[in-house]
Amino acid sequence: MTGSARHKGHQVIVEERFTWAEFISRHWDRQAVLYKSVQPTPFDENEVFQAALRATEAPDPHLIPPHAQFAVGRFQQTAPESWLPRASDRTFTGYGRRLATTDAQVRSDGYALMVHAFHTFHAAQWERERSFFAGLWEHVGLPTTGAITTLFHGTYEHTPVGVHKDRFATFLFAVQGRKRMRFWTRRPWTHAATTVLDYEPYLQDSFSAEVEPGDLLYWPASHYHVGESVGKSMATSVNVGVPRENHRAVYDLDDLLVEHDARSLMDPDAALARLPAVPASLSVPDAATPGLPAALDQALSAFGTYTETARMRDRAVVQSLRTWTAGGLRPTPPPEEPRTLRDETLVRAVTPVLWGETEDARVCATNGHAVTTALDARCVTRMLDLLSGPGVPVGELLGRLTDGPAAQSAADALPANRTGARRLLEVLESFRGVGRVWAPNE
Repeated sequence: MTGSARHKGHQVIVEERFTWAEFISRHWDRQAVLYKSVQPTPFDENEVFQAALRATEAPDPHLIPPHAQFAVGRFQQTAPESWLPRASDRTFTGYGRRLATTDAQVRSDGYALMVHAFHTFHAAQWERERSFFAGLWEHVGLPTTGAITTLFHGTYEHTPVGVHKDRFATFLFAVQGRKRMRFWTRRPWTHAATTVLDYEPYLQDSFSAEVEPGDLLYWPASHYHVGESVGKSMATSVNVGVPRENHRAVYDLDDLLVEHDARSLMDPDAALARLPAVPASLSVPDAATPGLPAALDQALSAFGTYTETARMRDRAVVQSLRTWTAGGLRPTPPPEEPRTLRDETLVRAVTPVLWGETEDARVCATNGHAVTTALDARCVTRMLDLLSGPGVPVGELLGRLTDGPAAQSAADALPANRTGARRLLEVLESFRGVGRVWAPNE
């Protein structure tokens, strides 16, 4: 069944059935569409609240974490005060009730909580999100610099930044309450501002869609938009943005060749500020033209210090494996603390483990994390083949390896002996790529 929400000649198509194939053929990069009651959804309200708790644990009691934002009315807050969620709130409803009860300004002006890189804060939620979007990547390709995930929660009148346009195509998953998204297919104002807070003069050219829990709303990167409350009700949604516009080859090279910590990966625009613009398009030169396409040549010029061929190649191997196993969503949830694996413990791969070779070591990666080992390719291949079955004892995976002196290897590689191979399995388990089928005394 298909319908539409109309306003001034524009519309949001409403669909009852969701499949990636139909979505790509009809709506991708074309128009906004609302899917009713999408199942299975990656986001559960209780898990979303738990992730919000973890994301807003301020390491500095005087500052809101850099990946989070909190606003009262139109004013951004910098200190946590009592603004952020607490475990005692139990739910988003309890959180909002506490704020409204204790703060008259919140009660009158509303509040907004936003968390960037939201998928980082709950492993099971991230795994479902990755699984959901795997269908999209099969059609359009994996976004090498990654999709972004952002939590929006509150009772705000409209998105604090106002009407704006992103470089991302956006999938909004409605989690709790009702919310309205308002759109313009082209910039509604003529002056140079990039955002507008007071957009009432432009309402006649807009169209909107309301979402409720279980709905999925998509709009292309070309649309200007703003989120609005429905009355003064509380609403919670999670947005997943896929980069579609203003992408430059230099971003991909930056991502491939520069080591970024999790904090820098939480900023979707970090590369824009860090690197110069590359105006040339990424076109394939004809056979008579020697050298790289102009865009790649200009992008490489931003990395003049990267002149060591072996170092660049090794870095590319590690980053490629991290990117493929992250499933387009980075940074991934951090590893767990490694646990000891005994010889009798049965283990198996629970997510794909990919591997590659650097100049003097092997790299194993799963769920966006990588570990380097000095084990030879034959040994790594054997271990991964055995792990792909229903369960295998750790002792069998270690085979004939002993704890004798290991051959010299890369400084950061686990040694090519029995202890090093066991540690490799323990690290892969901490990455949530290897799981225990049975263990003694468990």
